[in-house]
Amino acid sequence: MSTAPASPLAVRSFGLSHPGRVRANNEDVFVVGELARTLIVRHTNVPQPDETHSRHRGHVFMVADGVGGHAAGEVASRLGTDSVEQFLLNTFRRLAAPSADGHDALRELQAALRAADARLFEEVGKHPEWRGMGTTLTLAITSGRRLFVAHAGDSRGYLFTGGTLRQLTTDHTFAADMARSGLISPSEKDRHPWRHVVTNLLGGSEQGVRAEVHLLDLHPGDGLVLCTDGLTDMVPDEAIAAALAAEADPEAACRRLIDEANRNGGEDNVTLVVARFDPPGRHQR
Repeated sequence: MSTAPASPLAVRSFGLSHPGRVRANNEDVFVVGELARTLIVRHTNVPQPDETHSRHRGHVFMVADGVGGHAAGEVASRLGTDSVEQFLLNTFRRLAAPSADGHDALRELQAALRAADARLFEEVGKHPEWRGMGTTLTLAITSGRRLFVAHAGDSRGYLFTGGTLRQLTTDHTFAADMARSGLISPSEKDRHPWRHVVTNLLGGSEQGVRAEVHLLDLHPGDGLVLCTDGLTDMVPDEAIAAALAAEADPEAACRRLIDEANRNGGEDNVTLVVARFDPPGRHQR
């Protein structure tokens, strides 16, 4: 039996952000990129320079939802994603060739979120007017046929496989914590007045983010969704799954879901990244 590793899957991806129908500012950030010896940002709503690349590649997907009000939330989400990008540039060799169980790479991603958390507090020291700013951050990296996820906050990561949508991340909110403790029912969680009180994020009032991490195997035909709560508050999981089933193209899926969130009220900024993993040899975008 051959022990050669399976060929990497072809990746098609797209990200999109919209301020919604209620809020004037957009404090969300997304990043869709490739990892080589540098990070090549293919698509983002934050302007930044292009970079060169090598033949060793991985794929990076991030969404972040800033909190703090006024300009501080926007600053937090941008600082958080920028800090993670810089961390990944320095550690990609270890992420591209993780140990057999992948735990080394997961520890690196936890360190990346801790570094971003520290960066936010460092900036608050220089700009006291930003005190209390913070951001959720959900990060996914693919290397070969492995998917690494790191997460803090109430943005979400989903895997769409075999026609079924599965939430990979947990919501770090007061209401979700109460549901996990059995103090309220899971159905009450989504209606609870504290459902948007985030209990674990980058920045905020106290340093010490706790990064949730996951390692999964990818298969041809799988899909990945990272999104802020501006989507999940307006569009139920069943409708997200239906959009992914109907739209094989990541850009079409993103546009359909943002349109649906806005039709349903658009009460918050809405941001998502969709990636599709095709059999090897397919065109990548």
